[in-house]
Amino acid sequence: MTEKLSFIAQCQKIRYFLISFTDLFGVQRAKLVPMEAIDSIASNGAGFAGFAAWLDMTPADPDILAIPDHNSLFQLPWRPEVAWMPADLYTMDGQPIAQTPRLVLKRVLKQAEEKGYRIRTGVECEYFLLAADGQNISDPRDRANKPCYDQESLMRRFDVISEICDGMIKLGWKPYQNDHEDANGQFEMNWTYADALITADRHAFFKYMVKSIAERHGLRATFMPKPFPHLTGNGCHTHLSVWDNAGTTNLFHDPQGELGLSSLAYQFIGGVLHSAQALCAFTNPTINSYKRIHSPVTASGATWSPNTISYSGNNRTHMIRIPDMGRFELRLADGAANPYLLPAALIALGLDGMENKRDPGPRYDNNSYTDPLPIGTVRSLPTNLLDALRCLEFDLVLPNALNVEFVKSYLKLKYQEWDEYSKQISPWEMENTIDC
Repeated sequence: MTEKLSFIAQCQKIRYFLISFTDLFGVQRAKLVPMEAIDSIASNGAGFAGFAAWLDMTPADPDILAIPDHNSLFQLPWRPEVAWMPADLYTMDGQPIAQTPRLVLKRVLKQAEEKGYRIRTGVECEYFLLAADGQNISDPRDRANKPCYDQESLMRRFDVISEICDGMIKLGWKPYQNDHEDANGQFEMNWTYADALITADRHAFFKYMVKSIAERHGLRATFMPKPFPHLTGNGCHTHLSVWDNAGTTNLFHDPQGELGLSSLAYQFIGGVLHSAQALCAFTNPTINSYKRIHSPVTASGATWSPNTISYSGNNRTHMIRIPDMGRFELRLADGAANPYLLPAALIALGLDGMENKRDPGPRYDNNSYTDPLPIGTVRSLPTNLLDALRCLEFDLVLPNALNVEFVKSYLKLKYQEWDEYSKQISPWEMENTIDC
């Protein structure tokens, strides 16, 4: 029997609960519930007006109910009297709301479970630490052309980095390294992989924790894909492996297979490559995203992001990298990716690949930045969000795998976002077109 949250609150000295859900655009929405009311809210749900978030709803629609997951509670390390709980969305009569990102992921994981698979993932979330006004990086001394792993720049932000890492240790995530990344003011922190839903919840909370702790130090953290044109953008590299349902055997691991991967793993990769252009609608979900994956050379000498639909061995210039036996890394996703929709779409395509035994084609080990493949050898990634959305709309795999109603709602809101962007007049247009 599940313990009442009020009892847990008394034991852990929790006074308030953030009942939180992530909407279609990755924005976290929450209500703050006092401990005295938490058992009722946990059973009946916290009420929200769906139209007030990025959901395909109107002001005339009934309230939606956010039911927190009792198995996922994060006591805020920097404010332990508060606990954060991810929630799933339901209608007033108890029906799951199809466009809930967390439920989309759970739906795909259920499909995997029915096929005998357990999916494990890990994410590498890059972010910038900016000054409080968000205009510049927070450390004016961080100016090196190749700042990656820079020891002094890392340690000048020790107070922030260590507080975030200490938080992950308290939460039991088993963090194992922190580093200064390839752009000035950019950092990455790594923790141990886990079952896909656990990683997704941690991913969502990590973004909230980083922003909150940065703010406590008078700074601003951003996961924006490409905040500065001359610097490397924020990626969200995703590692994935498929296990048996018991979680004891890694079905991707084959010491006799090419690069230590099984044929099942290559079929999974084949599924991802097959619908990669549609996948971009979730891995690269903003207008800004395409300024990262189609960026000119940055100050460091490389963008570290892909632009072709290809896979390789331990080579960081392709969309998929195989760094070790038993897993692969998707290097496509960026910091704006929804923590739930990113793994949901990736897993859905992999399941399709395994089901249909899709061939990923040849592996390419060229340096895509200095020695690109001949034109026509592999497909290119979409050059903008509109193209990615159109690819998703006409894809034959993702809408059915994720839920047609959900994809329809997602596309509707994202097309609206593109239309709003298209109405804007940029400074570049004024400078280059005003005298035409």
